[in-house]
Order: sequence, then structure tokens, then C-alpha cells
Amino acid sequence: MRTEGDLIKVNEWLLPLSFIYGVGVGLRNQLFDMGILKQRAYGIPVISVGNITVGGSGKTPHVEYLIRLLKDVVKVGVLSRGYKRKSRGYVLAEDDTPVSAIGDEPCQMKLKFPDIYVAVDKNRCEGIDRLTSDEKTNDVDVILLDDAFQHRYVKPGINILLVDYHRLIIYDKLLPAGRLREPMKGKNRADIVILTKCPKDLKPMEFRVLTKSLNLFPYQELFFSCIDYDTPQPVFPDKAQAPEPTEGGTWSMLNGKNVLLLTGIASPEQMRNDLAPHCRTITSLAFNDHHAFKPKDAEKINAAFESMDSPKIIITTEKDSTRLVGLEGLSDHVVNNLYTIPIKVMFMLEQEQKFNTKIISYVQKNSRNSILVKRKDDDKPKDSHHPGNGIRTISFRDN
Repeated sequence: MRTEGDLIKVNEWLLPLSFIYGVGVGLRNQLFDMGILKQRAYGIPVISVGNITVGGSGKTPHVEYLIRLLKDVVKVGVLSRGYKRKSRGYVLAEDDTPVSAIGDEPCQMKLKFPDIYVAVDKNRCEGIDRLTSDEKTNDVDVILLDDAFQHRYVKPGINILLVDYHRLIIYDKLLPAGRLREPMKGKNRADIVILTKCPKDLKPMEFRVLTKSLNLFPYQELFFSCIDYDTPQPVFPDKAQAPEPTEGGTWSMLNGKNVLLLTGIASPEQMRNDLAPHCRTITSLAFNDHHAFKPKDAEKINAAFESMDSPKIIITTEKDSTRLVGLEGLSDHVVNNLYTIPIKVMFMLEQEQKFNTKIISYVQKNSRNSILVKRKDDDKPKDSHHPGNGIRTISFRDN
């Protein structure tokens, strides 16, 4: 049985460098805390989702959860850095924008939710300014910041910190010895902390121990989430057959098959552990996070798949599929058997409604032009005073 923090590896010999790194990061945070480095607040709901570790905490699935929660009642904009993209500055994703111009995660979100705005900009302040002022996007009602916990020049209305159950920050160390981007006390800036990728069979005592170990302040709320997998879908729909609905559900098409797990993510161990019980064998072919696949990688993928016994199938992540679609050199055999397995977030301890209510309440109280504001205005006297679009921020701690 896997336990919390079981994927953490600390290089003790690098701890002196971690100390130096920590001094630099601590000084930067202190300058923000003292107001020497300035933060900007905005007259629009801004929700930040991030972590204090390097990669693999589940940011994209949690941002997608927020998109699903809000997209039918407000105009959602997602702003990301666009990690490892080949473009510069501000880029607004269109339906045909290539993954190289915006990065794999923004591309994934735009493909899944074509009616929202998805933009990338390393400078989040400039990105927010463009989203809220450009004629094409100035009707945006709420902005979701993807991976912006350390981008302190923006003051979000809600700051959500994700902590991977398998990489608990209480056991980790600063870079480069460990994977912490900043000291653990950075978690104190969060309004909401979500412990992600939890096993679904956690016992009540384990929830209590984890809650105590994180040592949060009264103004912070702790939620627990786990991963739920959906039915695999073909990466090349015109080449591979979509699975038929069966009583076996999500895992039916893996039963009795040898699986090649093809990943370019930070933490493939979790996915391997989750898939292994549902197939005959599982072979991992792992590349670095956000790996840019090249023809030589296609040769490696072809060879790995051909070396496996039948019946067999290739499973990859949604993020990786955005980079694999344009990869030249994949054999027909690979293309015909390459599937992506979508994942969703599920809240545990019946916390979903509580989380949803808090997010919607914040958006409702701070919206500029959304229908949520109109609903509130309908209940006010016609001559009531309206504050307009001035800067208004309501910290989640006050809600």
C-alpha cells in the first residue's frame, strides 16, 4: 500500500545549495510582504491555482474542474504561462492555434472547452490587462490563473494551493535537494489548500492526521481530492475505433491487454499504479515533463510497442496527446492503437458542494458584467447606488 509522501526523494548532498536558494526566495517573499514589491488587484474575480513544488500536483485537472463549474453561467478566461511554448509575449488561443504557440496544457483546455478564452503570457499582469481590455475578450467575467502561486505581482481574490498526497510538503526540501519552489511557510498565503491525488480508501483517522500535519491557519480551508479516470479515447479518431460503452466501464478495454504507458509528465508513477490492476501487464515509456516529441522519439515508441506481446494498447495522457498528434514517424500500428485516458477531479468527504458554493459566492460578489451581477441587480431598487467597475477585491478569508 502506498502512503503519503512516498514519492519524495531528497538529495542530501545538495542541501547547502538549497539553503542558498531558500535565502533568495525568502528575501523576495519578504519584499512582497513589506510592500516594497507591489501586488496588483483587479476589478474582476481572479482565482489562482498553483503549488509550491515542481510539477505533478494536478493543476490542470483542478483548473478544468473550475471551468466546468463556472462556464455555463459566466465567461471564463484561463491565463497560463504556456510553459515550453515557442512563442513570446501574449497569445490568445484560437481553435487552430498550434500547441507550439501556447503550450500543451493551454492547448488541452482550449480543445476541451472551445467556448472559453485561453491565453498565455509569462507576465500575468499584462495578460490580465489584455484579457480584460482587448475588444475580443473584454467580456470576460472571471480569470483563472494556472500555476501562478509564485507570481505574486498579481493579488488574486482566491489563492488555491495544491499539495500532492504522494509528495507532501512537510517531508520535502527546497530545490535543488528536493522539489519545493519556496519554503513550506509559503502555504500561509493560500485561502484554500487541496490535498490532491488521495487514495480513495483513506480512513477517517488518516484524514485527521493529514489535517493536523499541514497545520493550517483558521482562515484557511482544507479539501481532499482524488483522481477519477474516464473511458480511454483515441488520439487519432479517424484511425482508431472509439470504445463502445460496456458494463465494464472505464477499464473494460484494458482488461486482458498489455499496456504501453506513454508519458511526458512530471509524475507518471501515480498513473502507472492506478492502471496496473486493470491490465495484463504494463510497460512504461516515460519522457521528461512537457517533452517535445521528435522523430527519433517516434522510432523509440514504435520499437517499444512492436516488442510487446498481443493483445496490446498504448495509453497516454491528455496533455501528452496534444504533442503526439503532430509527431511524424509514428507507425500505423501505433496510430491505430494510441489512446488517451481523460481524468477528472473528485472531492472527498462530501466536500464538493462546500467547495462549489465558496467559489460561486466569490465570483458572484466580485463580478463586473456577468449574469450573476444582473441577478443581484434585479433585486435592488432602481435608484440604488452601484460602485461601477472600480477595483474591488474580497479575500476568500472574509467570505
